[in-house]
Amino acid sequence: MIHPLLSNALFLLSFIAILGASSSSGSVVNLLQPSDASALLDFKSKADLNDHLPYSQNTSFHFCQWPGVKCFQQKVVHFVLQGLDLGGVFVPNSLTRLDQLRVLSLQNNSLNGPIPDLSKLLNLKSLFLDHNYFTGSFPPSLHSLHRLRTLDLSHNNLTGPIPTWLTSLDRLYYLRLDWNRFNGTVPPLNQSSLRTFNISYNNFTGAIPVTPTLLRFELSSFLSNPSLCGEIIHKECHPSPPFFGPSSSLQPVSPPPAVALGQSEELHGVDLSEPSPKTKHKKTAVIIGFSSAVFVLIGSLICFVMATRKQRNQKPSTAAVASDGAAAVAAATEAATVMQIDLQENELEEKVKRVQGMHVGKSGSLVFCAGEAQLYTLDQLMRASAELLGRGTMGTTYKAVLDNRLIVCVKRLDGAKLAGTSKDVYEQHMESVGGLRHPNLVPLRAYFQAREERLLIYDYQPNGSLFSLIHGSKSSRAKPLHWTSCLKIAEDVAQGLSYIHQAWRLVHGNLKSSNVLLGPDFEACIGDYCLALLATSLPEDDPEALAYKAPESRNSNHQPTSKSDVFSFGILLLELLTGKSPSQLPFLVPNEMVNWVRSTREDDGGEDNRLEMLLEVAISCSLTSPEQRPTMWQVLKMLQEIKESVLMEDSELDQHMGIS
Repeated sequence: MIHPLLSNALFLLSFIAILGASSSSGSVVNLLQPSDASALLDFKSKADLNDHLPYSQNTSFHFCQWPGVKCFQQKVVHFVLQGLDLGGVFVPNSLTRLDQLRVLSLQNNSLNGPIPDLSKLLNLKSLFLDHNYFTGSFPPSLHSLHRLRTLDLSHNNLTGPIPTWLTSLDRLYYLRLDWNRFNGTVPPLNQSSLRTFNISYNNFTGAIPVTPTLLRFELSSFLSNPSLCGEIIHKECHPSPPFFGPSSSLQPVSPPPAVALGQSEELHGVDLSEPSPKTKHKKTAVIIGFSSAVFVLIGSLICFVMATRKQRNQKPSTAAVASDGAAAVAAATEAATVMQIDLQENELEEKVKRVQGMHVGKSGSLVFCAGEAQLYTLDQLMRASAELLGRGTMGTTYKAVLDNRLIVCVKRLDGAKLAGTSKDVYEQHMESVGGLRHPNLVPLRAYFQAREERLLIYDYQPNGSLFSLIHGSKSSRAKPLHWTSCLKIAEDVAQGLSYIHQAWRLVHGNLKSSNVLLGPDFEACIGDYCLALLATSLPEDDPEALAYKAPESRNSNHQPTSKSDVFSFGILLLELLTGKSPSQLPFLVPNEMVNWVRSTREDDGGEDNRLEMLLEVAISCSLTSPEQRPTMWQVLKMLQEIKESVLMEDSELDQHMGIS
């Protein structure tokens, strides 16, 4: 048996021999070199072609003392190299390995080539790459950097459009993209945190979106974009064609599908308040034509009389020809008169039909909810051009543009689903719903009913639905949202639902991602609330709608309750975390569900504990037994505790690192 001391000595000698053998090739340094030092050296090898940086493998164990480097617990948190005439490229998979990096500044150098994938820098808060020669498009990897507050890409050679997902970076405080060659339209930025913004000296086109955030910035933020226009820069855009032109035969391109509110789809936005331009032009043409015919007739008669007097001795055949000419002129005049009468009769008949078509829509009254200013009349609403937004469980939704430029959202309720609801019950219920006011509810402004026609008028939400945010468009599959976005949206929805349950003792009854809209600041706002109670029947054959329903409410005779809303919220939260539609969610025990959710996401595992906390909330909400589910008020408290714990952890870490 070998003595322990002898064994240790043999091991030490073997290790020294290995080091000696490998030192000749330099691999020993790489073997023991800190990972952050290795990342910095890889960056230097391609970016510092003039060898300005005193970084070397010999000093790699002291990399935290290298110029421009600031560390916390032997991890790089600041990397700032400004004005050092770095003339190479920002090589991929170099600085992106600095997983604790908070601040990266390479401004005022001569770096060129594309900006590499930065998606692994999940903790990055400030990124300065301005005053270089970077080329390529706007870096798509920035979509993953949800903590980013400062972004400066100005004074480069970047091209292409600015992606609309830039609006989802909700912590953005400072954004400069000026002096590049970006093109396309300006995204509807509306982060309330944004304080510095500049896109001047680019090639942007079209109207600047009118959002509360963009309205804060002066003309200097948009200079030297010749094709930009809009209210913000006081430059009129070329007027776009209306939904309905004066005449379909005059327009080479047919308008998008639209209907005029309160009418049948065939009437298309009839305005009875004054004659249309088409009618005016038609009448003018008829009058001019008729007058011309009369003048031609008189002139012809005068010529005929003079000709007969001067040519009495001519052959009878000549007189006959003149007589035939006069007869032809008289016949043409009579035909013009008949055409005028026919046109007038047709116009009158058409107008009568339009009035008959409008009668049902205007027989009722538009009721504004308590405290609401009457910003438009029923006539204006009936004349509004309308764009179809979608068809849902309770009816069809339109974006309506009124003649005073106000944009509202109008929901036309399905008469068949509300067949058993009387006029009095409808009015009484809408009075209650119209009194709900909360930042996370889409406010109901007015309602209308006449016979079978029932309309609800809401504020128009410009940023679409949560469904679209989660699942993307048909042409592109969206990735699951970052967990911080999931937490924010979940808290917003919980705030709104808790308010409905606690303050008014009402229930939503139809919560799903398509009924959660995104407001001007991308806050989640619940829509279609409290309408399910009016419906006599709801479809049971839609697998997506059925997946949101609590087990106890899948019976058509069962009225929705606050606990069935909690179940729907749990399914919605799982949809947020996984990016999967509710019908694709498996029935698993909690431990298996955690593993399955992890498999649906592309996270690096660094946020597993926070993801699990959100998942626990979703699982507790979607329990089979309603008695075991928490109330929405309790759910809200859970989410707020998660947020507070995360903010506290981040704040403590930033204080240690000296980052504000």
